[in-house]
Amino acid sequence: MSQPRLRAAIYARYSTDLQRDASVEDQIRDCTDYAKAQGMEVVATYSDRAISGASLMRSGMQALLRDARGGTFDVLVSEALDRLSRNQADIAHIYQEFCFNGLPIETVADGLISEIHIGLKGTMNALQLKDIAMKTHRGLKGRALEGKSAGGKAYGYRMKPQLASNGDVIRGEREIHPEEADVVHRICADYASGLSPKKIAEALNKERVPAPSGRHWGASTIHGNRQRGSGILNNELYIGRQVWNRLRYVKDPQTGKRISRLNPESDWTVTDVPHLRIVAQDLWDAVRARQGKLKTAGTNVPVWDRRRPKTLFSGLMACGCCGGGFAKISKDSFGCSPARNKGAAVCSNKRTIKQADLEARVLDALANHLMDPDAVQVFCEEYTAERNRLKAAAAGNRKEKEQALARAKRDHQKLVDAIIAGIPADQVKDRMIELDARRQQLERELEQTPAPDTVVFHPSMAEAYRERVSRLIRTLGSAEGMEEAKEALRSLVERIVLTPAAEGPGLDLTLEGDLAGLLRLAAGAEGPNTEKAPDGRSEAFDISEEIALVAGVGFEPTTFRL
Repeated sequence: MSQPRLRAAIYARYSTDLQRDASVEDQIRDCTDYAKAQGMEVVATYSDRAISGASLMRSGMQALLRDARGGTFDVLVSEALDRLSRNQADIAHIYQEFCFNGLPIETVADGLISEIHIGLKGTMNALQLKDIAMKTHRGLKGRALEGKSAGGKAYGYRMKPQLASNGDVIRGEREIHPEEADVVHRICADYASGLSPKKIAEALNKERVPAPSGRHWGASTIHGNRQRGSGILNNELYIGRQVWNRLRYVKDPQTGKRISRLNPESDWTVTDVPHLRIVAQDLWDAVRARQGKLKTAGTNVPVWDRRRPKTLFSGLMACGCCGGGFAKISKDSFGCSPARNKGAAVCSNKRTIKQADLEARVLDALANHLMDPDAVQVFCEEYTAERNRLKAAAAGNRKEKEQALARAKRDHQKLVDAIIAGIPADQVKDRMIELDARRQQLERELEQTPAPDTVVFHPSMAEAYRERVSRLIRTLGSAEGMEEAKEALRSLVERIVLTPAAEGPGLDLTLEGDLAGLLRLAAGAEGPNTEKAPDGRSEAFDISEEIALVAGVGFEPTTFRL
């Protein structure tokens, strides 16, 4: 009997919108031909379109890495190593992941990939990526020096397609957008006359003037950051002066997100483009003069650079009417930000709440309501039933694989005994190879299928939780450990929804607790009634680690109306 065909997965990627979308299809076709020539069966394809290879934060790549651990395929095929990644560290990480899962990587360009390819090709791809970045930056600088757009489209302008004498499209040309230019002029005039960015945004939203984002105007869209040149009031293109390369962007290696950093002024490329002027110089100077006078109270920090001080639950509050955030509106009060910054057209919730009142009500709920013993008992019973059901299914699947593995080993041993007894080896060779491949596959699958264990839960979880929360609340009053206590308490809160009360002038609070966080805190204390898992940990900690499993089968976030 012939050896089973290897199951192949194909990965394809192209980098930018300037490349053809068909590039992915071309790569998949070449990889499919390669796989067939090697006797493989293609069972899955993964792709990322118009996404840089400098990061692993790509949906196709993440799906590929996830399925590699799930045993979906036996070998990965790609056009070249740089399709997987151009980043040296990332390509080494991918290779290590596939080695750990016992999966080879093959490319149309280089065949089977080894450590030598990872070292040499990874270095070459990293250098190529840097070279591409340098050449792209050089080309963009050339366009900026010519007064053309070097990326992005500012509000108030639109692209102006032009053709050269030879018929080629001239890219980067812009022209003034009349309707948007009127809005820019209006914003500058209103601000210079004394209106605040918040009032200007409110008026624009009331008149339903489209914002640059296509949604609503906000105060930050108007005042921006003067040092970084962001915001309507700081874009020097409106006075016919284009500033390029003010910021540079680097990727955070942990998140893959781009972070902007201000370049030295000596690195900026400044070009005069008088045909793009929208705001007269005297009006621009009036705007600048008013900006220069505004400082945050008690400091020398300009208003556009201020940072609001953090409070215990800042960033966790949401308006029950519009879904926007609640923020400090005075020294000791919170209010709906969209209602104040974007006007009644967006939200009419103008009610406020004192910081002391908010924190007292939330802390009381955390200490006395979110871990009600009866609710904890119901949760633990439901959790135990669901988890045991899933474990029973996994146990059945594991038992079948163990039985299949035992049969494969027995059948293989019988063939070995037959050869010893005198049966010619070439008569049973194919069957022995097939059984050995089956044995290896089952052993890999069993390694990834953990043995079932008994699920128990901490009977005094609610009591442990309340004791620890009370301790954290007491710690808020002391300098030592205060910051850690704040972070621990914040981690228990998913969201605080503030809705105008049906009766009276106040606000109703709905507290949504992070159930996983609640359980982790409860499991942190070990009492005399704590049952232990086989490895010595409290089983309640196991429950908290796998809470996502419960959330996936219908459990809602823990909520309490204050």
